[in-house]
Amino acid sequence: MSESVKSKKNAAKGSDTGLTTGNPGEDKLKKAKSEAALPTLGILGMLRWAWTQLTSMRTALFLLLLLAIAAVPGSLFPQRPANPVTVTDWIKNNPTFGPFLDALQMFDVYSSAWFSAIYLLLFISLIGCVTPRAIAHYKAMKSQPPRTPKRLSRLPEYGTLALPADAGIPASKAITDAAGLLKKRGYRVEVRDADGALPSVGAERGFMKEVGNLVFHTSLIGVLVSVAIGGLFGYSGQRILVEGETFVNTLVGYDQFSPGTNFQSAWLQPYSVRLDKFQATFDRESPNKTGQPIDYTAEVTTKENPDAPEQKEVLKVNDPISLGGTSLYLTGNGYAPVVTVRDGDGNIAFQGPVTAKVQGANYYSSVVIKVPDGKPDQLGFNGFFLPTAFETEQGISFSADPALANPQLNLDSYFGDLGLDKGTPQNVFELDVKDLTQLNGRKLEAGGIVLALGQTATLPEGKGSITFDSVKKYVGVDIHHNPGQLYALIFGLLAVGGLVLSLYVGRRRVWVRTGTHQDGRTMVEYGLLARGEDHRLAGEAAALRELFAREWRVADTTESSHSVSSPTLKDQ
Repeated sequence: MSESVKSKKNAAKGSDTGLTTGNPGEDKLKKAKSEAALPTLGILGMLRWAWTQLTSMRTALFLLLLLAIAAVPGSLFPQRPANPVTVTDWIKNNPTFGPFLDALQMFDVYSSAWFSAIYLLLFISLIGCVTPRAIAHYKAMKSQPPRTPKRLSRLPEYGTLALPADAGIPASKAITDAAGLLKKRGYRVEVRDADGALPSVGAERGFMKEVGNLVFHTSLIGVLVSVAIGGLFGYSGQRILVEGETFVNTLVGYDQFSPGTNFQSAWLQPYSVRLDKFQATFDRESPNKTGQPIDYTAEVTTKENPDAPEQKEVLKVNDPISLGGTSLYLTGNGYAPVVTVRDGDGNIAFQGPVTAKVQGANYYSSVVIKVPDGKPDQLGFNGFFLPTAFETEQGISFSADPALANPQLNLDSYFGDLGLDKGTPQNVFELDVKDLTQLNGRKLEAGGIVLALGQTATLPEGKGSITFDSVKKYVGVDIHHNPGQLYALIFGLLAVGGLVLSLYVGRRRVWVRTGTHQDGRTMVEYGLLARGEDHRLAGEAAALRELFAREWRVADTTESSHSVSSPTLKDQ
């Protein structure tokens, strides 16, 4: 074995056993590596690192995407604030997954702990992103343009101009003229070495681009705050109003009420709305669209408070009225048959309008009547209402027109326990017949109940009677109070404006340097630089070149953009 191979093996063996290799530099380096220790961050270091990660733009974008994903379950599962009965039925019908999803707050998505955590983290992240950028941009706006580069020819856009010796434009005047032209074009300028051999000017514009970015991100924060204010202190509700009825803005006046997280019922302003008349206009001219709705108009009487004078107003679709800090929207309408139900003892157990839920064309509507005060048995009816009733040859009734031309009630009757005394909430448009005994029906000997206007039907077994007295109209009204709505609109418009600024305003810097050539000519060179990509930078360079040539009355024969055909300042 050769001596060189032996020495290499011994050196390797020495390094494994900790012996020196005979190379002082290498030994020192290995010793330093063996003794090196990574520094510990500590609590403050970890907090600083976490804050840096949270306030990065990448994290803000990730949280914004995560918030959109987190909102998806709100559209997949019924939400308790909007419809608690539906949520209860869903959990009951899905005993395996229902309680598990409820524990994960899938039925209270927008008030859940995990959704709120994402929302707050996004809010903090945006503030942490915007604040340092705003401070840095303010300092940049107050500072002078950057120093003039030594070699302007390295800039993306570069050009030169040569002013004849007999033009009488020295370098100092040329740089002053250039500064004036740039200032008129909106640049912030600074002249350097005005009395020197190579005076120059630095110019910068486009600060509104970063202002647009800051306005956009600040407006996003404003939108988040506005939405949070609406969710905390706003409310929404629904009410069905039959002609002649009055709605008073109190908690018991709502058919359905969804308060904000921190809303207090004492904040409700006690205004009132009475439905005087509802008019639906249907198409009677188009052959293929006869009966199609054209317009809905609800004439109402409002009062701001119990002591305020009455005001006549008109409520139409997409034309809400504002009252007591809320907006009232017309969202639905239909017919409400007025019936009188007498029980087995001959007493009036129920009397008044019954809201018929529109189910099909021409206002075919389902009807449910619950009479818990009937004696000796509670009574229930379900069926349908036809505003213009016709019957086929097979004996099937249908509505031929949405107008009220031949109103008819078709009902089945029941008696027994309606389940209302148990305190379990029920849908007013559904009748649970599980614990009821049927009295009337198409398949029973007694047959179904068919009532024209003014007719009365006697129930079998002496259970009572029902009379079809008249027909009224009703409207469905949505009531919304959102104290953050106006601010959300303002911030949304500001966000769009800021985005437009950031997209269409270019951040640019221009430098111009002048000097006197040996042959007496005044040489001018200029360069442009954009912050980020700017496809309009070449156009700006051409526009400046044209301005310079016109100002100094020289022929524009020199190529720009790094194609220089005349002597430059470097040639001196």
